[in-house]
Amino acid sequence: MLDPKTFLIDLLTAAIDRARPERVLPPWVERLAADPPRGRTIVVGAGKASAAMAAVFARHWPAELPLTGAVVTRYGYLPSDATGAATPCRRIALLEAAHPTPDEAGVVAARQMLALASQATADDRVVCLLSGGGSALLPLTHEGVGLRALQAITDALLMSGATIAEINCVRKHLSAILGGRLAAAAYPAPVVTLAISDVPGDDPAVIASGPTVADPTTCAEALALLDRYAIAVSPPIRAALASGAWETPKPGDPRLAATRYHLIATPWESLAAAADKARQERIAVWLLADDLEAESRVIAGCHAALARTIRRRATPVAAPALLLSGGETTVTLTDRPLVDSPGGLPARGGRNSEFALALALALAGEPGVWALAADTDGIDGSETNAGALVTPTTLARAAELGLDPRRHLIAHDAYDFFAALGDLVVTGPTQTNVNDFRAVLILPSDE
Repeated sequence: MLDPKTFLIDLLTAAIDRARPERVLPPWVERLAADPPRGRTIVVGAGKASAAMAAVFARHWPAELPLTGAVVTRYGYLPSDATGAATPCRRIALLEAAHPTPDEAGVVAARQMLALASQATADDRVVCLLSGGGSALLPLTHEGVGLRALQAITDALLMSGATIAEINCVRKHLSAILGGRLAAAAYPAPVVTLAISDVPGDDPAVIASGPTVADPTTCAEALALLDRYAIAVSPPIRAALASGAWETPKPGDPRLAATRYHLIATPWESLAAAADKARQERIAVWLLADDLEAESRVIAGCHAALARTIRRRATPVAAPALLLSGGETTVTLTDRPLVDSPGGLPARGGRNSEFALALALALAGEPGVWALAADTDGIDGSETNAGALVTPTTLARAAELGLDPRRHLIAHDAYDFFAALGDLVVTGPTQTNVNDFRAVLILPSDE
């Protein structure tokens, strides 16, 4: 008989495994090695998967071919073996920095990568390994911005409810390396980017803020977004954006003519891997979308309505059935939660845990409905969990413990709610990132 919790964890594992660097990267390394440049292969990169990608790249690169480089990943995301020992990477430096709020280590790493790219010649080839999280890990700004201002703007954007595309539009126009500038610095060397997508729509200009591709957004758009979300910036920053002084390389820029971009793993492929696993258990799958963007609690309400319709009306599919979705939901933080929350609960938990809590409330104990929501990189927000599980008894068990789920939702404190229930999903760093993974399992009434 199917165990719902184990089954949902197995689906998440299947989705993550489909996007692991050791699975998706070797064929691309072999292809590049079969046609090496006359000079060096210079590897740069950023993101939560970049260090694992670099280790795989170096392991599969022929010893006789020149190779050098540096990549940066989030603290704690260096690759390791089953014993926890660090995976060696002899020819590519593996650096660490802070995410999502950038730090000085990220500035140092970005300078090192920009220097490596700038030293490339027409005989060399630059290979850029990108994954989600790369924007925050490359916080090298234009003169006149500085790390402290970038930290404040980043934090404000993350709390504003802005989409990842909007956040990255602003980041690109404050940056000296994002928005095509890394590839422009490498000119005339050809640049090949191998990317694991974590963004809705898989847009190369949005993944890690597109350091190797032309940027279609503008300084004017970046300034308009700052104004829309009421984010204050200094007069020099406002003046530079208003004048277009920090405009990014645009489509048709000759410095980007020799760039090539390849998506080696995507959210849709990971959701499809989970769907295949579910079908093996004779479960009907409704793969909703891989690019959902809205407030977590809004998306949760929609999923709950669909689950109830399937269970009560057997349409558009009959139970046992599975709803799958991905994308990147948002959580808008304000001062209101601490005012409305008796006792001042802390805001702990990310968008996937918030989705799970809102889903539990919307389902109201609907029999036979189980769910899992998690970030495929292993960290939901800034806590230690990837996400959380919802069961038909979530609200009943919470009541027995004296937990008020609405109070926790108002305070954006899903982490402590699910921790008390023992329903956090903890994977640790997964060395990949294809963004949100949501699975809602609907079982017949007799299961």
